[in-house]
Amino acid sequence: MSTPSPKGTGTLLEPSGARHARILGVGGYRPERVVPNSEIVDLIDSSDEWIRERSGIISRRFAAQDESVVDMAEHATRQALEASGLEAAQVDAVVLATVTHPYQTPAAAPILADRLGIQGAAFDISAACAGYCHGIALANDMVRGGSAQHVLVVGVEKLSDFTDPTDRGTAFIFGDGAGAAIVGPSETPGIGPTIWGSDGSQWRTISQRDSWVELKEAGGVGSPAIGMAGQSVFRWAVWGMAPVAQKALDAAGVRAEDLDAFIPHQANMRIIDAMVKQLKLPEDIAVARDIAETANTSAASVPLATERLLREGEAPHGGLALQIGFGAGLVYAAQVVVLP
Repeated sequence: MSTPSPKGTGTLLEPSGARHARILGVGGYRPERVVPNSEIVDLIDSSDEWIRERSGIISRRFAAQDESVVDMAEHATRQALEASGLEAAQVDAVVLATVTHPYQTPAAAPILADRLGIQGAAFDISAACAGYCHGIALANDMVRGGSAQHVLVVGVEKLSDFTDPTDRGTAFIFGDGAGAAIVGPSETPGIGPTIWGSDGSQWRTISQRDSWVELKEAGGVGSPAIGMAGQSVFRWAVWGMAPVAQKALDAAGVRAEDLDAFIPHQANMRIIDAMVKQLKLPEDIAVARDIAETANTSAASVPLATERLLREGEAPHGGLALQIGFGAGLVYAAQVVVLP
């Protein structure tokens, strides 16, 4: 039997998107409960001073027991919509970055979309602390590629559900929260090229201790808590991420002195300080240090830090910001953006 030949009678239409895209507005949500170091130290035989010196963290926010990642994402989204001057009905797609939605399926994004009255595409991405920057890259390509006009990007985590309070290496690090951004068309470039990548050979350095299958086979005995090889992660972040950030600057055609803000993933204050030094950032650049009061909120950390810088007037609307996320996978993503 011969292989059939194509009919050749149809031609696909080329999608038409915007020439450029930008972030139109951001929003953030921090749960009500403030958890100081003093509430963490007893179970890990530590002290407030030790935690501050090791991480720069003073406090973090924990969500209420009945507060879900979707609840937090909704709060942040409504703020982002207001900031962008858009209605939810104008959003064509939802990209939600999280590693703490407690269901393997369905994803959190369609549930969030339903609450907002959005029936467009909605899906989750799992890129841990780099999730939001991955989402911004996808949204940029969607708007410019013509598959959506306005995209909601959310980074949200309820890490308190996945933290072992007796683990000295992680109990003090994580917090809960949500950040959101609306990406839409622009007459000028608003999102630079994304520099992203992965190193799966180091996947065990930050990972859930037991897989869901292992927990099932153990009769539920075990923990879905996230574990981390702190020193390995610290070295990777300090020595590996500054070059990635520099590549993002180069790809965008921007110099360090052109920046108005530097918004790195809020993993550790010492990592942030080391990156500032390696990138030789001038002192007049606003540097996000949201970790002091919010701790490490994984996918939510970059948008939460962005929202705080803008709200508190530390960074200018319309300024250039270098943002970078990095974490479990190991994965990373960085880009220069125009602040909304």
